[in-house]
Amino acid sequence: MPAGLLVDFGGVLTHSVFESFATFCRDEGLPHDLVANAFRTRADARSLLEELELGRIGAEEFEPRFTELLGLAPDRAPGLVGRMFAACPPDEAMIAAVAAARRAGVRTGLISNSWGDALVYDRARFPELFDGWVISHEVGLRKPDPAIYRLGAERIGLPPADCVFVDDLGGNLKAAKAVGMTTVRHRTAAETIPELEALLGVALRAPDE
Repeated sequence: MPAGLLVDFGGVLTHSVFESFATFCRDEGLPHDLVANAFRTRADARSLLEELELGRIGAEEFEPRFTELLGLAPDRAPGLVGRMFAACPPDEAMIAAVAAARRAGVRTGLISNSWGDALVYDRARFPELFDGWVISHEVGLRKPDPAIYRLGAERIGLPPADCVFVDDLGGNLKAAKAVGMTTVRHRTAAETIPELEALLGVALRAPDE
């Protein structure tokens, strides 16, 4: 039975990032799927995001370049990332499940492709939730690089084969599985939490939930 739980941040410990992107697009008068499609289909958009996630550029460079790529006016650049994630609040059920896993003796950690320093994590909650964490722009690695999964496992003191990894993106899960991790595709807390309880052998919900 796995002894460790590693989780993604955006889309796992928060509500859907893609729904937030769609809300942002509607608010900006853009097609609702423009941001998601840009990352899926445009090499320039993917490259720009990778540079941000790896810490090679900061928000001050990313925001005006991505604003131009989306066809928005230059004055829409300041605060762009914050607006893109504004409709992406914490998923308190998933956060509570991670905290419960840690209290039950499971080693827990975070592996997150960050948006550089433009997206601020609530680090005050980290000691309650995690034994270790890996934030992509701080270490110069991003998913699906196999090295970031190995580092995540190392930071919670376990080999990859003893870890469950939860992400909402299939490509990230494929890479985690390739280094030996058990993987869970996250869609909703209602689906993910029972699956984690079965895998980890611990209760992650209150008895009346």
